[in-house]
Amino acid sequence: MFVGRKKELEELERYYMENTFHCAVIYGRRRVGKTTLIRKFIENKKAIYFTAAQTPAKENLEQFSFQILSVLAPHAPRNPFASFFDAFDYCFKAAVKQKLILVIDEYPYLAESDKAVSSLLQATIDTYRESSHLFVILCGSSMSFMENQVLGYKSPLYGRRSCQFKILPFNYYESAQMLPAFGYNDKIILYGMCGGIPEYLSRINNKLSVQHNALDLFFNPSGRLFEEPSNLLKQELKTPQTYNGIIAAIACGSSKVNEIASKAGIETSQCSNMLLTLISLGIVQKEYPAGNTGISRKTIYRLSDCMFKFWYRFVLPDLSRIAMGFGKQVCAEVFGKSGSSNAIDTYMGPVFEECSTQYLWLEMSRGRCTFKIIGRWWGPNPKEKIEEEIDILAQDGTGKAIFGECKWRNLRAGNDVLVDLIRKSELFPDYTKKRYMLFSKSGFTPRLTQSAADRGDTVLVSPAQMF
Repeated sequence: MFVGRKKELEELERYYMENTFHCAVIYGRRRVGKTTLIRKFIENKKAIYFTAAQTPAKENLEQFSFQILSVLAPHAPRNPFASFFDAFDYCFKAAVKQKLILVIDEYPYLAESDKAVSSLLQATIDTYRESSHLFVILCGSSMSFMENQVLGYKSPLYGRRSCQFKILPFNYYESAQMLPAFGYNDKIILYGMCGGIPEYLSRINNKLSVQHNALDLFFNPSGRLFEEPSNLLKQELKTPQTYNGIIAAIACGSSKVNEIASKAGIETSQCSNMLLTLISLGIVQKEYPAGNTGISRKTIYRLSDCMFKFWYRFVLPDLSRIAMGFGKQVCAEVFGKSGSSNAIDTYMGPVFEECSTQYLWLEMSRGRCTFKIIGRWWGPNPKEKIEEEIDILAQDGTGKAIFGECKWRNLRAGNDVLVDLIRKSELFPDYTKKRYMLFSKSGFTPRLTQSAADRGDTVLVSPAQMF
């Protein structure tokens, strides 16, 4: 099932229809669906698809030659080209009188196996860009390599690309399209477990419950996601153990760089550099209070990848028990009731805030509102001398603002939630027009519903409305 990526497909088709040379650069973290997007685009088109491997240049050249000749000369002997330059030259010449797509997936592996590859490709582009109709697609999962060695100013390929696409994970709304059998709340929980990574979402069995899927994927030693974070770190980083300590520290509640460094047992300067690497991989995000971008003393770090959040919160602490066959018990502890809530409900609070923020961005994309900044806010209340937090603060830059509160709990949100949110909004006297938005997993009490109707400046949003 192919879901989403409509804009990317439309843009690729637009360039393809121009019937001239183009080079598209597609990159993003592993498992995000880059290859699926490309394969969807090249359906029913004449295309050479080559996936580079972490092998010597000679072996990559042999496989590259095989793929080229399989498409362009299927009945000719499959003798390898003498060099990558000859292989590129052959493709460009073949596209002089016909449309042809050349895809090089995992391009960083190819460029690392032969340091001259980018320069050779640049030379053939410069020779044939006016006469050839070749559509080159360079794809890679190493975001730092793609941004620096392909798109960067010092790259031989700088200025040769026609377009670039950084493929991001799905938002909660797009993710839900892969989960048709589940209710609204369950779709949000599954997003909280797997994030918006299509490969992970594709592993969810729509015939099983949320808890059963969690058991199969995370709490089973043979489960697809049981060791996924560890495997990803090993693929991307030279010293995964230290990075693992940083991620674990953030997952346990540390958010400031000095707290994270102390918890991980490393120097603050080293921690800062490693956090930048994790940000580039899409695992960690740097966050400021909404409207206060750049104030370093208020900077905090959070895990941006929901699968990492879930794994480090619930799987890592019990790896031994799960490995010894007690995964079912561990899973039951996560989803089991303890009074009026459970561990998964506590975990889902911040995830629901993220989904609610995404909902506002979606409303903007639909033309229903306009804001310049949407995010969380935290800071001091000078009057009461306490720290305050606002789940969502959306500002348009002209004095208008929306203040939002998100409640992921088994009780309906009451009027007290609105009263408290209005109180917090008084910390912002400069906003001339204030509106309020409440999100609640379990709905709203009759009193709050009536109060919102009477006020006229308050919107109540349930999970069903978010979809």
